[in-house]
Amino acid sequence: MIPGFGITLGTTLFWLGLIVLVPLGGLFIKTSELTAAQFFTVITSRRVLHAFEISFGLSLGAAVVNLFCGAIIVWALVRYRFPGRRLLDALIDIPFALPTAVAGIALTSLYAEAGWIGGWLAPLGIKVAFTPLGIFVALVFIGLPFVVRTVQPVLEDLDKEFEEAAASLGAGRMMTVRRVVLPSIVPALLAGFALAFARAVGEYGSVIFIAGNLPNVSEIAPLLIIIRLQEFRYADATAIAVVMLVASFALLFLINALQRWSHRQVEKST
Repeated sequence: MIPGFGITLGTTLFWLGLIVLVPLGGLFIKTSELTAAQFFTVITSRRVLHAFEISFGLSLGAAVVNLFCGAIIVWALVRYRFPGRRLLDALIDIPFALPTAVAGIALTSLYAEAGWIGGWLAPLGIKVAFTPLGIFVALVFIGLPFVVRTVQPVLEDLDKEFEEAAASLGAGRMMTVRRVVLPSIVPALLAGFALAFARAVGEYGSVIFIAGNLPNVSEIAPLLIIIRLQEFRYADATAIAVVMLVASFALLFLINALQRWSHRQVEKST
């Protein structure tokens, strides 16, 4: 047995319980103040359901966009050498470095009707700021680095000899990517997708500035939780939070199961 295993495992479990399990347990305990009927009434109100739809729907859509765009960006950064590649690689981390409020203000300034980008879109009848589309743009912005930074090291470590062997056997470029490269990076892609989705669901700072925060139009679930807390309706706030927590866990569990399955498939093929 590895020396120190007992104390390190004990410390890990204690820290995990203190930082993660205790707050989550408190969330469920506070929600238990509501009866089943009250809980159902809270989470099925029109305003709450629409907030769930905005938060989960747009987060899922943004994660899908980041999955495909992130894969293309990673491929360009790893497989090609071009002027400005290092600068582009550094720019990917900007959403990590920027405070969320700064990101929200910057996006709002760009996509407002008087902004640099919004001014071009407005004559076309496309309004981004203060609409669900603005929320989607913000979620794509903050989620992209999660996919890129998760997949990039995996693709860098992928031995090019496998691609060369496939090419020597007559496989075309697209077939090599589809049959050799893609199966090897699918677990990393799914991990990046899960991280981008999880970040988007709970995002608050960068979204509230560009969303407009109109009930039943562009109000996200995290904002609705804050509103319920300001109204001293703590049990209602925790009820909304519990639904978000359970739904997020369920989706992340499904993604992790797909990730493990794809990893086993890769191991079998090798």
